[in-house]
Amino acid sequence: MNMITFFIVGLLVHVVFFISIFDIYFTSPLVHGMSPQHVPLPSPAKRLVLFVADGLRADSMFTPNINRTSRTPYLRSVIEESGSWGVSHTRVPTESRPGHVALIAGFYEDVSAVAKGWKENPVEFDSVFNESRYTWCWGSPDILPMFAKGASGDHVYTHTYPAAMEDFASKDASKLDTWVFDQVKDFFRSAKENQTLLSQLREDKIVFFLHLLGIDTNGHAHRPMSKEYLDNIGLVDGGVAEIVSVLEEFFGNDERTAYVFTADHGMTNWGSHGASHPSETLTPLVVWGAGVQRAQRTATFQNHDNDDYVRDWGLETYRRIDVNQADIAPLMSSLIGVPIPLNSVGVLPLEYLNNSQHFKAESMYANAVQILEQFKVKMMQKKETTLSFLFTPFQPLTDSKMTEFMSHTRSLIQKGRFDEAIPQCEVLIDQAMQGLSYYHTYDRLFLGCSVVLGFIGWTSYVVLVILKTHASLRKPPASRDTMAARRVGRVFLCVGLLVSLFLFLQASSFTYYIYCLLPVAVWYGVLKEFGILVDLIRSVPSLRLIRCFGYFVLATFGLELLVVSFFYRAMLTLGLIALALWPVLSGLYRKSKSRSVSWVLSCLCLAVFPLLPVVGREPNTNYVLCAGAITLFASFPYIFSRRHMGLHTKDRWLFIGQMLQVALCTYVLLSTHSSLQLKQGLPLFNQLVSWLSLASSFFVPLLSSTRLFYRLLSILMSLFCVYLLLSTGYEAMFPPVLSWLMFVWIHMEQETVDAHRMSSRNELSRIDFAENIDLSRIRQLSLDDIRRSYFFVFFIIVAFFGTGNIASINSFDPASVYCFLTVFNPFIMGGLLMWKVLIPFIIVMCTFESVQVSTRLSSRSLFLIVLVISDLMALHFFFLVKDYGSWLDIGTSISHYVIVMTMTIFLMLLSVMTHILTSNKLQIGQKVKVHFK
Repeated sequence: MNMITFFIVGLLVHVVFFISIFDIYFTSPLVHGMSPQHVPLPSPAKRLVLFVADGLRADSMFTPNINRTSRTPYLRSVIEESGSWGVSHTRVPTESRPGHVALIAGFYEDVSAVAKGWKENPVEFDSVFNESRYTWCWGSPDILPMFAKGASGDHVYTHTYPAAMEDFASKDASKLDTWVFDQVKDFFRSAKENQTLLSQLREDKIVFFLHLLGIDTNGHAHRPMSKEYLDNIGLVDGGVAEIVSVLEEFFGNDERTAYVFTADHGMTNWGSHGASHPSETLTPLVVWGAGVQRAQRTATFQNHDNDDYVRDWGLETYRRIDVNQADIAPLMSSLIGVPIPLNSVGVLPLEYLNNSQHFKAESMYANAVQILEQFKVKMMQKKETTLSFLFTPFQPLTDSKMTEFMSHTRSLIQKGRFDEAIPQCEVLIDQAMQGLSYYHTYDRLFLGCSVVLGFIGWTSYVVLVILKTHASLRKPPASRDTMAARRVGRVFLCVGLLVSLFLFLQASSFTYYIYCLLPVAVWYGVLKEFGILVDLIRSVPSLRLIRCFGYFVLATFGLELLVVSFFYRAMLTLGLIALALWPVLSGLYRKSKSRSVSWVLSCLCLAVFPLLPVVGREPNTNYVLCAGAITLFASFPYIFSRRHMGLHTKDRWLFIGQMLQVALCTYVLLSTHSSLQLKQGLPLFNQLVSWLSLASSFFVPLLSSTRLFYRLLSILMSLFCVYLLLSTGYEAMFPPVLSWLMFVWIHMEQETVDAHRMSSRNELSRIDFAENIDLSRIRQLSLDDIRRSYFFVFFIIVAFFGTGNIASINSFDPASVYCFLTVFNPFIMGGLLMWKVLIPFIIVMCTFESVQVSTRLSSRSLFLIVLVISDLMALHFFFLVKDYGSWLDIGTSISHYVIVMTMTIFLMLLSVMTHILTSNKLQIGQKVKVHFK
């Protein structure tokens, strides 16, 4: 198999492994075909108003000001006099779309929606809006359309402002909320003169939804402790009071309106959200109006989940009723008398209702049957796709038990024993929820075993490829090898046909065939090389077993260090300190003391970064200024020193231009942040420079000399210009320090290859990336090459987690992209932040390319070892994936596997990109000639 074929096959295999995690863990929980459940009693409210203050933290709303006055006087009065309150507990990811889906549809959306930026519906779902007679919505174009699109018929009306209004650099983001309040007031004024609209508004089962984005936008731009954020909360409180007054006046104070005020998610102190910190998952909930329990006093202090800071709220004497975010959907449905959304997994919080026990029992019964309907559909789907003798039903809820449950509960309600019926419904809901989880994960073990077999088979195949092409093993006779391959082929063909027949009989989906047949194919590739396996076993006695065992122990320890570093970034610091000792332990210190000292210092400097906070830092442009100055100072000797007098004049001017670009980008970053602080917006000149710098970073390095250090310097300076523009604090120092260590690594590796050369430095300065490597000088692999590959993987992990750029979803900070745009656009912002994450990757990849060239080793050889190391890590994380515990534990375990698999695929793609960056030269007016080794 040639290199290109192997690359394509390897890429496809890893894409399958990557996608498998979504089929195993991220499949949509939604099912269709259920019947809506109606409560046979009149509802307490004709209409409901839902206020969602996007990005509002519970403590920001409930905590009084310094002078002990409330920043939300109207809602505070509701809590103390006329309504019920509590904390709504959200789930990760704490983003706007999943939060609104949980609030309005009653289920926690899976991560498959991220592929559409949480704007479009990956699967159509039911919602309170869809079940209503009419719904009118006002707010963001990012949220409202998805509920209108998912509704049947034409009864959900949306009114959105232009997307350009969602500007993080806006002088006053609260205008987003003012727009909503003004539009609602205009709507009711115009309704008085529109008989058609007026008749619609007089109907029952009406919903009004006000999405208020100003708080979230101000939080991102100015942080939640800022005056802008806190003032916006007061503005929203005043707007809510005004809207309530307008509605009560319009409907003649008929006391048939229910109000719900809540938030989709909170926000960290540094203005981000997405993870599971209490500041993100604890949101306020205030409910009042028709059918809602009025404020109740309590004599005991209520401390939910050890929230010590609730003592500062001053609400300890008022009954607090906490809910899960999905519980709000059945609460709203119950208040206006519409069926609970078909896909809802929320449980009706009865404590919020002010109604008869009969109504509560009927509502809970409808809730239980609605969830049980989902369970039945899930069970039937799984039963239809599983052979009857292999199907194992969920024992607590067999058909007979479900019938018994429902008839007994209905009998209790008919006999008026409501207090007994309600606990029965709660038990049924709990059992049905467990059953939903059981059938949702029914095939997880089967698919997981298939993927693990594929993983082990693929890794074994790569090891065999390494041994076959780069180790001195005796090759078996071709005839014997061909005969063995044919026999193995027949066996695996039969196995593949049996697996396909089994999947066909089970009516399995197309992806199941891929996951189950892939192990058959890769293990065929392994076992057809049976001769090499036999020869390897025979050669074991001739190996230096003690040295091999030592390498095995070190490799195991090193691999575990990489795995643990995903959980504890400080382990990278420990690893870098250990790496600093390498010249001493290997004896290189005696050969080159100056470079060894430089290696130790660069390792120790880089070791500081994993100890710094991932998120939570305030923007500090002084670090960015310092990083720009260091880059200019470090690059100066490479361009103007006597040792580099041989540098071509054209190349020298190119480097001078790049140095000026670094200085300009530093100025643009400082100027942009200064302008935004003064609320003067993003200057057009700064925006143009930023986008031009990004575009030029892809081709400017191709104009430079292909000699090793000059090309690397050009690449680093181009990338660093973009990184500067995307930095807000200490992370701007990371690329210069990382580049320092990478340059030293190239020198050190050259020392390990040939200690007898008079001046490896001079030879390195003469190495040209564009030269064709003399194949006769490419050597066999040695144990030292395993160390080089491990160093590379370790440096990739350091580049990945060194500043915590992608340690969690929570690390997203819109301030990082303000030099490019300030208007909210998730795809462009996400793309820029991903490029920021990839820049340290490319630095390490280019260095690894240089190591391959300078050590005269085929790039394929080292990369195959890297592939084995990364695949072993991915397999390790696959076993660590869990579907129990907290949502943070579940999400973290899955994200680690996804990160490693993404990294492996990225490395395969970046290896091609970095080869083009290092080895090709662009001549103005000529086409680029791409060379591959």
